[in-house]
This record gives sequence, C-alpha cells and structure tokens, in this order.
Amino acid sequence: MSNLVVNDLRFEVRRSSARRSLEITVDRSGDLILAAPPAVDDARLRDFVLRKRMWVYKQLARQDALGHEAPRKTFTDGEGFLYLGRSYRLRLVKEADAAVKLVGGRFVMPTALARDGREHLIRWYRERAQPWLSAKVEDYAARMEVAPAGIRVQDLGYRWGSCGKADWLYFHWKTILLPARIAEYVVVHEMAHLHEPHHTPEYWRRVERAMPDYELRKFWLAAHGGEVEGI
Repeated sequence: MSNLVVNDLRFEVRRSSARRSLEITVDRSGDLILAAPPAVDDARLRDFVLRKRMWVYKQLARQDALGHEAPRKTFTDGEGFLYLGRSYRLRLVKEADAAVKLVGGRFVMPTALARDGREHLIRWYRERAQPWLSAKVEDYAARMEVAPAGIRVQDLGYRWGSCGKADWLYFHWKTILLPARIAEYVVVHEMAHLHEPHHTPEYWRRVERAMPDYELRKFWLAAHGGEVEGI
C-alpha cells in the first residue's frame, strides 16, 4: 500500500490484481481509501481523484455533520434505546426475572443492575442479533448462490460486518439496532463478498440482483448509521 496526496486530500492506495476499476471509499473514521488495479499509474489516480473530489468533500462534510461519537446513554428511567430501528424507553423496576426484558414497548431492567446496564443490554442485543441475522442469511443464501459457514456476532469497531476466512460472516452487534431493512442490506453486502472480495462492478451487480433498492439502503446507512453509536 502507498499514499497519494491531492491538494488537501490524502488517500491510502490499495492495489489488487482482482480489481478492474478505481473506487474511492470514505471509511467511518474519515480515512480516504483509493482502490485500484496494479497497472494504474499515479497520474491516472490523481486525475480520478480530481474528478471525484466534490463527492469526497460531500462525504467528509456529511460525516462531520453527524458529529463525533454519540454520547453514552444513561441507564435511567425514560432513556431511549434502539432495537431494529425503533426507540424503546427504559423502565427501572425493583425486581425482575431477567437482567433485560422488552415488555409492553419498554425495556425493563432491575434498578440494582442499572450501574452495569450497558453490559447487560449489549448481552441482550447479541442474543437477539444472532438468530435474526442467521435467518436473514438463510433467506438470501439460495438466491445469492452462497453457502456461508455460519455467522458470528461481535464488536467490529467501525465496521458493520466482514467476510472472514473459511466463508464465515461477522456482524457487529449494533447491526440489530438498525432498521430491519438496513440491517438486511448489511447482510446482503457481506454475503456478496463470498463471491467477490472487493467492491468491483461485478460485486455491486450481485448486490443489486439480490436487493434492487440497495443504493437507497446504502445511502441511509452512510447518512444515519452513526446515530446508533451511543450505547
């Protein structure tokens, strides 16, 4: 890998023999990545960046508008927590038969556990995410002609998902906080990588065949994904 600086933009250049076209990615931390085939020289890379620079600035501005990491939630009565795109208020009770329950449109938690409420709620999210995401993977496996080895739900940092070795799919536990149709896009996005490791034109065609409106979902995730960070 190498770096390319164009005016005030600095790109990490990633070359791959599997790639046939140029692509710019602005990752969730604001870093700029320029993917390219091995034979493309720096002059052509620079020209491509200059033609795309307004798009890059817009993406960076959008990320800046979303602000930095959202503030952590407080585990007090009435605080709202997301689950599949909907906000549910927290109700603290004296006693309950579980650390976290979703009852009558509210999250219920014993007051005594509120001090470690984040840990308990994350565990609840993980337990719900595993079967939900597994069901979506099963729904798309046949139509996308893939056979994943399985899925694992964990903390992936700034990534929503990844396609790992031996055809394992990994998803951030926060995926279950997204609206269902957006979480479904994350699933399809990672499943397409079982065919194509890079975001080639063929990769996006595979995504589109499985999910014709994927671009709308992709743009929603780019614009609003940061809103689920503050847990």
